[in-house]
Amino acid sequence: MEKTTGEADIQENKLKELSPDLLNTLLKDHTTSKEGKQCNIFWATSDYEPLGKGYEYGSPILPELITGKNGHVVMPRVLKHRDTQSTRSREMAEVFTPSWICNAQNNLIDEIWFGRKNVFNHEVTSKDGTHSWEINPDKIAFPEGRTWKDYVRENRLEITCGEAPYLVSRYDTTTGTFIPVEKRIGLLDRKLRIVSENTTTTREWLKAAKDAYRSIYAYEWQGDSLLLAREALLLSFIEYYRNKFGKDPQIKSINHIAYIISWNVWQMDGLKGVVPDSCGERVRMEPSLFGTIERREPCEGCLKNDLTKHNGIYCIIKDWRATDKATGKKGKRIRFIDLINEEA
Repeated sequence: MEKTTGEADIQENKLKELSPDLLNTLLKDHTTSKEGKQCNIFWATSDYEPLGKGYEYGSPILPELITGKNGHVVMPRVLKHRDTQSTRSREMAEVFTPSWICNAQNNLIDEIWFGRKNVFNHEVTSKDGTHSWEINPDKIAFPEGRTWKDYVRENRLEITCGEAPYLVSRYDTTTGTFIPVEKRIGLLDRKLRIVSENTTTTREWLKAAKDAYRSIYAYEWQGDSLLLAREALLLSFIEYYRNKFGKDPQIKSINHIAYIISWNVWQMDGLKGVVPDSCGERVRMEPSLFGTIERREPCEGCLKNDLTKHNGIYCIIKDWRATDKATGKKGKRIRFIDLINEEA
């Protein structure tokens, strides 16, 4: 894959050319998929309905709908029409954060973890009020009692992630300006920098990079933004590997990272912990003296604002460090809401 050097770009055709399996993996929804049958994330937005069949709100996103002549259907927010941007901001509270703000907030997280300020960079404000940052060029030093592997494996979550600007910063989501690998500021970017600074062989790097990806989580309602987030994480993997070793990783490694991403970045109603729009009133038919009567049952979780009692499809993610009793392998499936309950 040739190096990206412009603004926010569109990648579906490139990914299809790289490996036919990649898009299928990046479109998979693990919560609703069954053994032997893949279900994909769905649009969860009406923006694409004028394009016709397959683009309806509740339709799954299929590779043929976004590749070939349809290769420009899914676009980063900055490339969308201004009317579409305004509508999504108004109806779905879709607001994208400038990279300098993402950086400032991520710096606060690292300040707590490291016990000192300006670990990866320091913020800069120019005379005209423009905000940016300058990278710390030195190898990152770790506090006593903590190692680089501890940092790489530390779990991080971006809620309602959009195109995931807090995790990876390939481009500024508000301007579309491409950001070189060396200047990136996302939570995963920082982990991958640490991986590159502390490994020498491709085998060591890949092992640590997989740990980094297993420790990064995010969820999003709208399917197009979710796909863009997944793509950004995958392309970041290729770019960091290339930056370290001067060549692209093997296809099998790219596919494996895509598989991790498809689990860790998922589609969800963040207020309920369920697949978007899977929760709501249910209709039940009951026998009576006069035939059958219709009974409508509201969702108890919605009525009581109880996260544990929704009647929708609760989202499943993976705890990569826990052992699955069913398979005996690492990577336990767990409902996201159960993970919240454990932390509470």
